[in-house]
Amino acid sequence: MPAADRDQTTADVQATCCATLVDQWVRDGVSLAMVAPGSRSTPMALAMAAAADLRVEVFHDERSAAFAALGAGLATGVPALLLCTSGTAATHLAGAVVEAGLAHVPMLVLTADRPPELRDVGAPQTIDQTRLYGDAVRWFHDPGVPTAETARTWRALARQAFARTLGTHGGPVHLNLPFREPLVGTPADLPAARLGRYVADAPAVRLGTLAMHLDRERGVIVAGRGVDDPAAVGELAAATGWPILADPRSGCRGLDGAVTAFDAVLRHEGFADSHLPEVVVHLGEPPASKVLSTWLAGSSAVHVRVTATDRWIDPAHVVTHRVVAPVGEVCRRLAGELRGAGASDWAGRWRHVAAIADRELAAALDSPLDAGLGEPLVARVVSRLDDHVVVASSMPVRDLEWFGAPDQRATVWANRGANGIDGTIATAIGLAVATRRRTTVLLGDVALLHDASSLTALARRDVELRIVVLDNDGGGIFSFLPQAGALAPGRFEQLFGTPHGTDLVALAQAHGLRATTAHDRSELEARLAEPGTQLVRVVSDRAANVAEHARLHATVTDALRPG
Repeated sequence: MPAADRDQTTADVQATCCATLVDQWVRDGVSLAMVAPGSRSTPMALAMAAAADLRVEVFHDERSAAFAALGAGLATGVPALLLCTSGTAATHLAGAVVEAGLAHVPMLVLTADRPPELRDVGAPQTIDQTRLYGDAVRWFHDPGVPTAETARTWRALARQAFARTLGTHGGPVHLNLPFREPLVGTPADLPAARLGRYVADAPAVRLGTLAMHLDRERGVIVAGRGVDDPAAVGELAAATGWPILADPRSGCRGLDGAVTAFDAVLRHEGFADSHLPEVVVHLGEPPASKVLSTWLAGSSAVHVRVTATDRWIDPAHVVTHRVVAPVGEVCRRLAGELRGAGASDWAGRWRHVAAIADRELAAALDSPLDAGLGEPLVARVVSRLDDHVVVASSMPVRDLEWFGAPDQRATVWANRGANGIDGTIATAIGLAVATRRRTTVLLGDVALLHDASSLTALARRDVELRIVVLDNDGGGIFSFLPQAGALAPGRFEQLFGTPHGTDLVALAQAHGLRATTAHDRSELEARLAEPGTQLVRVVSDRAANVAEHARLHATVTDALRPG
């Protein structure tokens, strides 16, 4: 592509992004924009000026524009847009931003910026605008220079920025928006406006009004960590006839209507395509399954996220309604508002496929005790322990989600905030100390090596901790990624397989811990029945593990095919 054409494409994408942000803000109720003139802010200024339902006021200096935006928000309770160019111009907004922060006045602060290649190289009118206003703002975000690949996120970005200015924790929000030259472009068609009118975060949200949008047969409940009352989730499922796609951390896997093997079921394209939901109620944190998240994102459903905290959770950029309140309370109130579904065909079809999936996985994983130990089988065994179970955020959390037993007895925990594997053993130690209950941790060899220092003095602690480590001599999760097939084996091993050659049993024994290797299911179960703190190693081969996962998924999808 010629450089001139490439530059114009960049300009048009930037113009389209800004037009989309402004369009979404207007849809959410923003009616005023305060603009201080400048060059780098051109794409956003042009988008504001072109919006028919947005009144634009131009101020010659940034401080005046900022306090005007403050006054508008103070009077209306709705944020005004506040725009300035890059460099020291952004520093002149600080006084009004600080006031808005202390007074809880909504404000959308938009500072234009240079692109990354012009930062820290002496380019003119360029300063560090990252978190420029510190704790005065409720949220800071720099989404980077707009690209066509990020178009699907633009409306969700606008919604999140708008929403964070409102409610009991409302105030100013700062978006730092870098743009490349040329700065004048032509907007293309905007991404579809799938987000409904924003429902303000509050425990007292009118669930009756929300229920009007949810009273449909084709719905699903996605239950993750954060469910405080599984019985209430069961009541909602009974009232609606919706299946519960239950993460092992949710406490909902034993409920009537729970689908535990949802990842395997949704790998059957025919079923997945013909059972796209019209309503999705997300309870707490999302499960790990990428198959599930892709399926949900591909629907045009109404998506309701219910959480007890104000943490924003919308990785697929699909949430249309957000309720911050105790999950159980919301489920019970919605169950009372929605009419009973009775013996609907929708519920019956989900029960049918769930039963098939459970049957096939049981046949594959619950037979002979002397069978070899694959990683899915280890997860299944651990899921039936009457313990607190801490799983690492790599393959173990996925294996427990995909292949854990429907009659799970374990109370499952995982560090899924940032999804790191570091500190997994230490997390389990803290949980064991706090609860004074026997705790098992399931992790891979690399996760153990990341946290090997937590083995120090573990034998002396007044805890009962069982460490089950899946030793495939490297980063097993990478074998499931495209890099495994795209790179030469030597390069893949160097950068992703990363074999370490560490004797994990000897490492544990050096810290005074009992440590053994289990070779089959009966030996693993025998070790886990022993009291006290110990490490149990299970040897795994990375290539064989990928093949075993594929075999188990195929077992379910083949059984779901008609005839």
